[in-house]
This record gives sequence, C-alpha cells and structure tokens, in this order.
Amino acid sequence: MFRCLGIQKIIQTHGKQYNGVFLSREYHAKHGVFGYRPKKAAKGEKVSYEAIQNRIQSANLLRLVSAYRDHGHKRARIDPLGLHAMEEIQSLNPEVYGFSGQESARLDLQGILHVGKESATITDVLKHLEDIYCGPLAVEFNQLATEEEREWFSRRLEQHHGETLPVDRKKELAKILLESQVFDNFMATKFTTVKRYGGEGAESMMGFFDQVFRQAAEDGIQDVVLGMPHRGRLNLLAGMLNFPPELLFRKMRGMPEFPDGVQGSGDVLSHLTASTDLQYDDKSVHVTMIPNPSHLEACNPVAAGKTRAAQLHLKEWDYSEEEDDTRQGDKVLCLQIHGDAAFTSQGVVAETLGLADLPHFHVGGTVHFIANNQLGFTTDAERGRSSRYSSDIAKMIDCAVIHVNGDYPEEVIKATQLAMSYRQTFRKDVIVDMLCFRRWGHNELDDPSFTQPIMYKIIRGRYDTGKSVPDVYADQLVNEGLLTKEEVGKINADCMAKLGEHFSKLESFPPEARHLQKQWTGLVQASSQITTWDTGVDTSLLKYVGAKSVEVPSDLVVHPHLQKTLVDVRKKKMEAGTGLDWATAEALAVGSLLYQGFNVRISGQDVGRGTFSHRHFMLIDQNDDRMHIPLNDIVENQPGYLEVANSSLSEEAVLGFEYGMSIESPKNLIIWEAQFGDFFNGAQVIIDAFVASGETKWLLQSGLTILLPHGMDGAGPEHSSCRIERWLQLCDSKEDAADGDNINMQVVNPTTPAQYFHLLRRQMVRNFRKPLVVAGPKILLRLPAATSTLEDMAPGTFFKPVIGEQGADPSRVTRVVFCSGKHYYGLAKERDARGADNVAIIRIEELCPFPMEAIREEMKKYSKATEFIWSQEEHRNMGAWSFVQPRFDNLLACKLKYVGRGVLATPAVGVGEVHQAEAKQVITDAFA
Repeated sequence: MFRCLGIQKIIQTHGKQYNGVFLSREYHAKHGVFGYRPKKAAKGEKVSYEAIQNRIQSANLLRLVSAYRDHGHKRARIDPLGLHAMEEIQSLNPEVYGFSGQESARLDLQGILHVGKESATITDVLKHLEDIYCGPLAVEFNQLATEEEREWFSRRLEQHHGETLPVDRKKELAKILLESQVFDNFMATKFTTVKRYGGEGAESMMGFFDQVFRQAAEDGIQDVVLGMPHRGRLNLLAGMLNFPPELLFRKMRGMPEFPDGVQGSGDVLSHLTASTDLQYDDKSVHVTMIPNPSHLEACNPVAAGKTRAAQLHLKEWDYSEEEDDTRQGDKVLCLQIHGDAAFTSQGVVAETLGLADLPHFHVGGTVHFIANNQLGFTTDAERGRSSRYSSDIAKMIDCAVIHVNGDYPEEVIKATQLAMSYRQTFRKDVIVDMLCFRRWGHNELDDPSFTQPIMYKIIRGRYDTGKSVPDVYADQLVNEGLLTKEEVGKINADCMAKLGEHFSKLESFPPEARHLQKQWTGLVQASSQITTWDTGVDTSLLKYVGAKSVEVPSDLVVHPHLQKTLVDVRKKKMEAGTGLDWATAEALAVGSLLYQGFNVRISGQDVGRGTFSHRHFMLIDQNDDRMHIPLNDIVENQPGYLEVANSSLSEEAVLGFEYGMSIESPKNLIIWEAQFGDFFNGAQVIIDAFVASGETKWLLQSGLTILLPHGMDGAGPEHSSCRIERWLQLCDSKEDAADGDNINMQVVNPTTPAQYFHLLRRQMVRNFRKPLVVAGPKILLRLPAATSTLEDMAPGTFFKPVIGEQGADPSRVTRVVFCSGKHYYGLAKERDARGADNVAIIRIEELCPFPMEAIREEMKKYSKATEFIWSQEEHRNMGAWSFVQPRFDNLLACKLKYVGRGVLATPAVGVGEVHQAEAKQVITDAFA
C-alpha cells in the first residue's frame, strides 16, 4: 500500500493539497504524503511499523497545523468588546488527529512549522499555534491563489511571532494615541454642537496611518493617494497631514475655507482634504487625501484612478498592453479607508475590487483599512451583512485579510507592517480589518443606546474605569519603565496648549488658495464669458495623422472587412479631404493631441471597437489576437500616448476611476464612453458627487469627457436617450443671466464630425478644464449628410455653439425652428421635400453654457419671422425643452412654441409601429 505513488510526481514538482491539507515541498521531501515515500523503495526493502507510525503522526500534525492556518481566525481574540461567544472549531481539536495522551512525546516539526525548532511537545505546539493564529491578530490567507503567497504568510507569522517594537517606536506610538485623544477631547469641549465624527474607540487607527506613511517612505514610495470616509478624518488632517488647525476651527465656526475672490461653495467639515509632504528621518513621502462625499465608498475608484495617473506621470508603466507589473506601484501607493457596514454593502466596493487586476486599471496593489465599528449607523452587524466578516466581499479577488483587535496598538502596527510588506512583495490588494468601537453614536450628537443598549453598556463601562485605548497603552509603557507618568502628562498638556494657541488665532487666520498648484500651475478658473479657442490643425498634419491612424504593420493580419471599409476608405478620404465621418474626426483629434504631447485615454465597455463598430482604435491580428494601436505610432518617440481601456461591465467604479485620472494632471484627456446613452445612470453617484460638483466644492478642475450615444431610432426605452435633461438639470447655468465658461460643466449635442473634433481638442487647448458631456451620435456615425471636410478642421476653425441656417433666404423666412443634435437632419430633409423656403432651422450645438449672444445674432437675420419653435425628438418631459424654454423667455424675450412628443414615463416606446408614427409626426408637426 505504501508504494502507491500516483500523485508523487505532481507533489514533488508543485506541492499539492491532500485531503484538504496543504503539504509543503519541505514536508514532501522528508516524509512523502501520509506515509507515501517520495522515492520507490529498493527491491526487498522493508518499511518498519515504527517508521510508518512516525510518518502518520507527522502527517496528522501537519493537518492540525494547517487547520490552525486556515481556521484559527474563527476563534481569535479580535473583538475588543467581547460581544460574541468564542466559537468552537472542531478542526482545531487535537484529539481529532490522535493527539490524546501524548502530551510529553516530542514531535518532529521540520517542514511543518516555521519556528526554528526541530521538535516540540504537542502542548508546546498547541500553545504556539494558539498564540499565532488565535490571538489579537489573525490572518485569512488560505484563499490566496498561489502557494508562494500562502507560504509567505505562514513563514512571516510563525517565524516572527513574539517580536516586539523597538522602544522608540513604542514611545512614538503612545504619543500619537495620546495626542489623538487630546484632539478629540479638545474638539468636544470647544464645539459641543458640531458633528465631528471623532476617532474615540478607534485611536489605534492613527498608529496604522503613521506606520503606512513611515514604511512607504522607507520603501521609496513618493506618493500616497488616500481615500477616506469621515470617521477620524479631522484627527488625521490636523494630527499628521499638516492641515492648519485654525482653518479647521474656522470651518467648525461656519466660516469659509476658501479665500476671497475664489469661486467655490465649499463643502462640509468631514469632507475637507489635504496634500502634504511628510518627513521620516532622511526620507519623505507626499500624501494626498482626496475629497470624500457623504456617499460612502464612492471615493474608492477615484483614489485608484488618481493613483494610476500619478504612476503614469512618474513613468511606472506605459500605455502598452505589456505593462511591467514589477515596477508598477514602486513610487505611488493607493490607500483606502473603509467603514465595516459600507464596505460589505455598497456595490461600488465590489466594482472597484473587480478592477484590481485588470489591464489598464490595476495600480500595483491597494492597501485597505476597515475601521470596524461592528455596526452601521444604528444597525447591528448581524442585520447589516450576510457574511462572517465585513471583509468577506474581498475574497472575490483572493484578497488577504489581516484581522486585528484595536485594543492592542502594537498588534495594529504589526498588522500594518505585514500588509505593507505583502503589498510590496506581491503587488496585490490587502486588507487590515481593525475591530474597534464608537465611543459615541454615529456622531457625537446621537444616542446609540436606543438601538445598541448592551454594546454601549460595555463601552460606557470601559470609560468609567479609565480604559481608553491611549490611556491603557500609556499605562502599559509606564509599567514597563519606558515612560513616566510625568512624561505622559506633558504629552497631554503640550498638545492641549498647542491646540489652544491655534484656536486663539482662528479669527485672524487667512485661508490660502490651495488649488491649481504643481502640475496645474498656469491654469485659471474659467471666466464669466463664453470664449472661443482656435482648435484647428494644419491640413498636412491632419492628412499625415489620418493615414497613420489606419497604418497596418506588415506582420499583422487585419480583418478583411476592416481592410476594405476602414483602412482603404479612410486613406482615400484623407487624400480627398472630404466625406470625413465621426470616427475619422475622432482619430484626427486624438492623434493631433498625442502629437502635441497630451496623453489620451478612452475607457468604457467595448470602446476599442466602439459599440456601433465604428471606432477601431485597436486592430486585432486575425491569426493570433495580437493588438495594435496605430495612433501610438504616429512618430518616433511620440510625446503623447493613447490608452484604449476596454473596461469591465461597470459604470460607477469605472467612471469614478476615470474622474480620478482626470484630476491628477491637466495634460491627460480622459474619455469615458457609455455603451448606450442612459447607461450612465449606474454611475449617478459619481456624476452627482464628483463630476458635476467637484470644482465647486473642492476647486478640483477636471477635463473628463463623457460620450453618451443618443438618438430616438426605435431601439426602445433603454437604448435611445442619454437623458440629456438630467445633465442639464445638474448644470449651474442661470435662467435669467448670461453664463460664460465658469459653469460647472458643458453639455453639447453636436451635429457634425468637425464639431466633435473641435470639442475634443478644446478640452486640452484651453487654459482651464471643465467636464464635457457629449450627447453623441448613433445613426449619424455613417450618415452621408453628417460628414465634414479637412477645411472644417483647418487653422482658424473652432467649435461653433450655434450653427445657423445655411440655405434659406432670410427675407422669406417667417418661421424659425430651433433644434439640437441628430434631429436636425430629419427636419432638414422634410423641409427640402416640402420646398418650405420660409423655414429656417438653427442648431444649438452647445446647450450649456447657453449661447445667448450667438442665438441672438442668428435671430437678427429673420426680421419677418413670426413663429419661433423648439422641435425635439425626446418626449416633452425629457430632452432640452425644459432647459431652453425659460432661457429664451428670460434672456432673449422670445416665446417658443414646443413641437415634439408628448409626455411619457420611459424615454421611448417599445413598439416599432408606434415609434415610426411618432417619428413621422414629430417631423411634420414642425412644418404644420
């Protein structure tokens, strides 16, 4: 029986799981598997009964050790409140493995436990395993994908267990915790009616931050991009991130955080941000805390996107498909802080985790920290999630999780060191889940005992006996002789005195302008006028870029249909300079920007080809799937690069990621395209909290461009409208005053490829950045009437907010029809068919900012006009009607008549016959 070696070869090569137990190579080399010898016995050789029993005992010991590695966390002492009874785990019972009555026998540990001992009794082994895997620090690592990662954790935990922090680090940690406590006490005293979301009960989190920043500096990381919710945020800002306490106190008094003359509405106290350099001995690290809206976890993908853009800036990776993962993350770290209830429940968490290892989205591993209060606002954990741990959602990406008891600050430091070392070694996400509690309720003005009476009876008892985490740890160091009570008192007194000094200066403290610095230097806030920018490009350069955009390498086999309809056709059109479609105009805009040194990234579902198979930025070899992006080979040593990121089937996380990339540098044109227009609504939180309001709240400029295929063409409710009315409702354009470029974002519905060309280039050419929302084409992509010429894109040309009538005699016009977008072509065709030369059609290409002066100039041409009509495809309660109508009334003193569909609950009907009848009626009514 012991010579059955069916799995021996595989095990010797790779190591395998046997009966659910992982057996290391070292164990196989010495013992085989459960008595299976690694080498065939010599002829006539006999295996003694004692040898067989020793091998079985060693195998059973390994099973016990493996059980602790896999399941020890389930009965670890990680809950500081002790709310839950210790769980009995049968697989951790030594009797299951035959270790009963053998307490004095010595067991061979080689290849089984990484402890530096050759043998030990089962009693010693059990104590060691309990200390390592069931103490205040416990790790889940069995779910990791590779043997190397699992072995790394077991070695680190078993070999380094029992190590203590250096004395100076213990003193520093005590000081950090005590100052955190003093800060919260000071705030509670001075601002008794303000919600400050203090860190009481989670003070060890400050030790986590100090260790991350310190270790990042030691590892040569230059930048840490931090996304964080409100819990403990103010403490971190003032305590470590050099945020002026005076400015914080001013904000708590209701005073603005911006200096006079800066356009911005500001944001609430718990959303404040910082960007600072931290010095640790002779090394430093820059930390940027990004803005955080109250939509929990929404900042996660934004932090990841900003991280990736910063890595690009430092050239940690390039835009090629073969990204160098060994370098990525060397210089920039993404750090995300979470609440337990939000992390387990918010869908954006899963969407963002899903980006972790994807090409064009991974950032070299994110370090996550869960400030685990063990409840939500007023909801117990048992009612707030269906999993054992709040971190379980991260197992979808085989993420390592380090659970730690927040009552043990030194263990929190060790957990942080472990997480950072793992991330630096494997460039993968890792989680530190610190179980703690809230001393107060969701905020300091809330009474949590309404809903958690038992929990808060325990918490109050801790503070009644002076058992705050900082005090207990300081007492521990006093007892160890590392601090004196006088030193502890001095730390508290000095911190309180400094805060008092800052508080006394709040009235006279002048806020500083902290926007448009570093790489944003030279940009300005937009003016109150609508400006015009020459975005034309030399025709010879456009011809060159156009030809290069479809140049196929000699060794690449392009799809025969694309060779005929894309490559050959585009080359001919570039030579002729006419008949240029939307895809060509887009390629010319992108290519010319790359040539000028701007980087361009287009992201979204299927953007490489385009939902409507029109773009084809990527050419795929038909024999081996090799990818080629022609626009990245315009010239040798090209200054700008195009990244084509076919994304996961996500809207919220991906759009948040792209927004994060856009706020890192003004030289990045970041484009996100929805598969269909109204698919953006899956990302509404990102749009509301960041895209539409980011500059107003935080002075963060973004040139993010959002493409939304739009048009009523019979595709049904969810594939027709980009809900342009929702975007316009988000705009801060006034109804009764002319608005310039200082609006929060631009909303356009262009009708020609040249207009689209100028829009993309304008995003980068101007000396400010604004989000751009393009109600983009579907059927116009290939409509012969909707084409442009190279002359339309030549020097001296620019985007036109309004395109006036180009054929009718103004003296004969009695009716003026205003419209926007694709609808124009239907109207123009009907007018020509009717011979209605008394009708002028004016296209409003840019709805916001509202081009009042351009419209007024067009209207002056038609002195005999008596009817002014707004015609749209969309239903009356949708489209641009509700936006343009009051502006015509208030700004132009022109009463518009509405012509279009009636009201409807959905963007479009789902019955073909009804759609056709409506479409015909919408056109004919404009001429009735």
